[in-house]
Amino acid sequence: MRYEESVSISTPEGVAIDLALAGIGSRFVAGLVDGLIKGVAILILFLATVTLSSVTEGGGALMAALVAIIIFLITIAYDILFEVLASGRTPGKRMNGLRVVRDNGQPVTFVASSVRNLMRLVDILPFGYMVGAVSVLATARNQRLGDLAAGTMVVRDRRGRHETPWAMPPSPVPSRVLQTWDVSAISGEEVAAARAFLARRYDLTWEARRQLGEDLSTALRARVAGGHSHLGPEDFLAALVAAKAART
Repeated sequence: MRYEESVSISTPEGVAIDLALAGIGSRFVAGLVDGLIKGVAILILFLATVTLSSVTEGGGALMAALVAIIIFLITIAYDILFEVLASGRTPGKRMNGLRVVRDNGQPVTFVASSVRNLMRLVDILPFGYMVGAVSVLATARNQRLGDLAAGTMVVRDRRGRHETPWAMPPSPVPSRVLQTWDVSAISGEEVAAARAFLARRYDLTWEARRQLGEDLSTALRARVAGGHSHLGPEDFLAALVAAKAART
């Protein structure tokens, strides 16, 4: 059995990113939190149904079938909606600093989330997520069967509490100064690489972030005419992206 603490992936923009994999313990705790929330929602639904049934004549079988369908939807749709609409984070995952991503590091899609959560019906077998737990321990990327089928994995957020990954930082250089920069020699692919690094730098270890920032800025700085020698690597890249965007 092979266990890896992290995985390194290359984005389509050519940027290498180190992602810390979530372990079985943190995933279990996140699952408990989400399970508690689902349980409360189901309990409220059950009490509302009992109350409605007590004042309504007939329709008991139909009501029971409707409740069963809604319970199934709560159990499955809860995870899908949060993973797709909240950057791969259910409340339990957010509390534990986890999120679901595709195995190429990109945000999880509706189809991928649907597959991984429907496969949960297999992962819970025979009891207590036994199949899923064995799969997490036995795979290199700590993936349960649902993750393997959907092409997803659960990773840890490396960001600080007040940092916002995936968001572009503002330019440290005023727009009137950026207008004097000549960025015509910088290609769209190179700008995409700079954008990808800036948006995802909080997922990197500090050393990888420093080294990649220096490598990118060194490669691009020599082909940009303008007063930017005083800028650090990340500030330069942010200003470069803004300067290029202003000309498109």
